[in-house]
Amino acid sequence: MPLMMDAGALQAFLAQDFAQVVAEFRVMRADDAGVALRLLVNDRHLRPGGTVSGPAMFGLADVAMYLAILSRIGPVALAVTTNCAIDFMRKPAAGKDLVAEARVLKLGRSLAVGDVLIFSEGVDAPVARAGLTYAIPPK
Repeated sequence: MPLMMDAGALQAFLAQDFAQVVAEFRVMRADDAGVALRLLVNDRHLRPGGTVSGPAMFGLADVAMYLAILSRIGPVALAVTTNCAIDFMRKPAAGKDLVAEARVLKLGRSLAVGDVLIFSEGVDAPVARAGLTYAIPPK
């Protein structure tokens, strides 16, 4: 399916429809391979021990997949997560942003399925992996 929203359009969509979180995220890339999304990690994302919290990583995975789907179907604000499973594989690097690489594996009329790998910026091994399913509202 052709790309309907590029990185700039996705960032603008976040600013318009999700102003409460747009300051935390930067869309780095949107192309045929998927979407790369950066979480600008700050103190509110940390848990004791100086690592990024699980809820912050879950949020990054969820937003990244949402944007990957929208990059294919256009600005459908009411697409919603119906399932997510996340594996936390290693401790994120201290003091680094997180980068999510999201790809859509199947895009149907009413459901989309994809996966997300999350990395500490500049580190090759992923810190988490998530599988997500989204419901797409009827047109």
